[in-house]
Amino acid sequence: MPYHPSTDQIISLYDRHASIWNDLRSDHFVDRKWIERFRSLLPPTAIVLDLGCGSGQPVARHLIDAGLSIVGVDSSTQMLALCRKRFPTQEWIHQDMRTLALGRHFLGILAWNSLFHLKPDDQRQMFPIFQRHAAPGALLMFTSGPAHGEALGELQGETLYHASLDPEEYTARLNDHGFGVLEHIVEDAECGGQTVWLARRLLR
Repeated sequence: MPYHPSTDQIISLYDRHASIWNDLRSDHFVDRKWIERFRSLLPPTAIVLDLGCGSGQPVARHLIDAGLSIVGVDSSTQMLALCRKRFPTQEWIHQDMRTLALGRHFLGILAWNSLFHLKPDDQRQMFPIFQRHAAPGALLMFTSGPAHGEALGELQGETLYHASLDPEEYTARLNDHGFGVLEHIVEDAECGGQTVWLARRLLR
């Protein structure tokens, strides 16, 4: 039977292994290319909404070091504790991204290595949330799988769920919610094989 973990199970896994995950990720920044690309397209003092911010490194750290401000959102209390300790002047919010309603607009939105932990129907529900939080002209960047389906990874010997929509559906949902695709790279060999979407909110 397909493995369909509850959101609580995924959050619990990251809570239990937050310190180890943080250590592993600290020395593993193969995705620097895309984070730098994202940063380069933003104004130098932009505020970025980082959905599924994890422990804040290396992604948030890179953006903060470049002068940007971060509003990080994560469901893991342990990950957020690391963020708050490391970057106390930034804003860290404990919340499920699927129910986010901050009433604010951002010039940059990231769902980097986080959106793909949601089940397909939950991912579909994120596009109105992206739209509600995106300022005109805002950048949105996220990772997905290369094709529709589910995949099982591993973190410290425990099963870690991933899912993806079809590329045509991602494109359609972005367009339907006011975003135009700037770049879509499938399994980028220069970025650890990650599939990346970079889009911009249309000026309307």
